Amino acid sequence: MRVTNHARSYAGQSAEERAAGRRARLVEAAIAVLGEQGESRTTMTAICAEAGLTERYFYESFTGRDEALLAALEAVSAEIAAVAVLAIDRASGEPHERVRAAIGAVVDLVAREPGKGRIAVVESAANPRLRARRHELTGTFAELVAEEARELYGDDAWPPARARVHGLVFVAGLSELVATWLAGELDLTAVEVTDAGSDLFTAVARRRP
Repeated sequence: MRVTNHARSYAGQSAEERAAGRRARLVEAAIAVLGEQGESRTTMTAICAEAGLTERYFYESFTGRDEALLAALEAVSAEIAAVAVLAIDRASGEPHERVRAAIGAVVDLVAREPGKGRIAVVESAANPRLRARRHELTGTFAELVAEEARELYGDDAWPPARARVHGLVFVAGLSELVATWLAGELDLTAVEVTDAGSDLFTAVARRRP
C-alpha cells in the first residue's frame, strides 16, 4: 500500500488526534504531580511516569518542563473560571445568592480536588514563568469580576476602571484565603469559606450609598 500525504488513521483516530490525546494526558499528569508534590518535584520524568508516556511524547507536546507546568496552570485556571461562571448563570434570586453560588462552586472544587487549588494559589508563584503567568491571570480574573459585578449590580457597580481595581482586591484576597485554608491554617468549613468569599465580593464589587 502506498502511504499518502494524509495522516494515517489508527483505531479510528488520525495522527493529530492521537497527539492531542497524548498532550491531554500529559497536562492531566502535570496537574496531578504539581498539585500533590509541588513545583520542585514536578519533573519531566515524574509527569511522564504519571501519564504512562515516554520522554519522546513529552517533547512532542512541550519544549520543556516549564511549558508543561504553564499548561497545567492554564487548565486549572480555565476550569475555575468556567465553574464560577456556570454557577452564577444557573443561579436565580438576589445578587448575593448568585454570588454565593459562584463562590461556593469554586470552594467545592478546591475542597474536592485540593491539588488544583494549590496549583492556582500556591504553586503558581513557585518559579518566574509561573509567577508571570499568574500575574496575567490575576488581571484576567479581575476583569471577569468587574464584568459579573456589572451584570449583578447594574448602576450600583463601580465604573470600569475602578471595578478592575476592586476586582484585583477581590482576587488577591480570595486567593490568600483559599491558600491559608488549604494549608490547614484556618479552622473553617467550606461553607464558612464560601460565606467569607461572598461577603468580600459584595464589599468590593458594589458601591455603597
